[in-house]
Amino acid sequence: MEPDARSETLVVRIGAITRETDEILKFVLVDPNGGALPGFAAGAHVDVHIAPGLTRQYSLLNPPGEGRQYVIAVKREPQSRGGSAAMHGGLAPDDLVRIGSPRNSFGLDHGAAHHLLIAGGIGITPLLCMAHQLAATGGTYTLAYFVRAPELAGFAEDLAPIARAGRLQLHAGLNAEATIAAMAGLLARQPEGAHVYTCGPCPLMDAVGELAKACGRDLPVHREDFTALPLIAGPDLAAFEVQLAQSGEILPIPPERTIADVLIEHGVALDTSCEQGMCGTCLTRVLGGVPEHRDTFLSEEERAAGDHILPCVSRSRTPLLVLDL
Repeated sequence: MEPDARSETLVVRIGAITRETDEILKFVLVDPNGGALPGFAAGAHVDVHIAPGLTRQYSLLNPPGEGRQYVIAVKREPQSRGGSAAMHGGLAPDDLVRIGSPRNSFGLDHGAAHHLLIAGGIGITPLLCMAHQLAATGGTYTLAYFVRAPELAGFAEDLAPIARAGRLQLHAGLNAEATIAAMAGLLARQPEGAHVYTCGPCPLMDAVGELAKACGRDLPVHREDFTALPLIAGPDLAAFEVQLAQSGEILPIPPERTIADVLIEHGVALDTSCEQGMCGTCLTRVLGGVPEHRDTFLSEEERAAGDHILPCVSRSRTPLLVLDL
């Protein structure tokens, strides 16, 4: 399958839409011509270009070996900013949509002695993919799935082989105290060399990280988060300046405004889409200074390199940031 030349994305057809729960729809995406799609590894996600200026990220949940389809799931969010509402109400089977090629900043560490997968709600999607890949490659794992109520679990067909293998632990309807106790017990029982992977609401993922540290031993935690760090003015969000390398112009960036806002206000041609640091549309090269990354698009290696920034959410650790604009 060839990328769309105009947008550098893939055009796919919605092969099927099925309802998993009252809140969740599953979408099967295929090549319109029946061809193969670019490969991916467990933990990967795709950017779905729902409408002009509306891009959202969804994890692939099907086994990586399925080369002719991508499967994603979308929860209808009550406070939707447009993405989940459009996916639930504006798409039908056989519609064509544009997506980005799979990206992965949440990959498995295949050197781990064991993999503990902790999912909260719709965060089950990338962990299902991980479970499929580990089963196929002989890796050992446990999938712990936390939901508010049994009827909200969904994904019965995907979970069935995991349950048959004795790898699934479903925790439904627990209060906060019971949830913490269950997660603490899971983490305490992990063997040496285990890695933890978590996806779901931020409070759940934060709790996993804190409980892992409290175990008193090295227990690496990997998390998938499609929510950018909040933009809150304060002492940790200082003003700085951005220099445009092509003109030499220097623009002040106050604590309450993003780099992208200021650049666009001053007539700089900067493409944006999600404005949450998730889609990569505004990716810009850094020529000087040290970025403060607040996105979920760049990998850890790309962040460490410090030569690119998502100006819609990220900021600067140095008084001056020089951009290739």
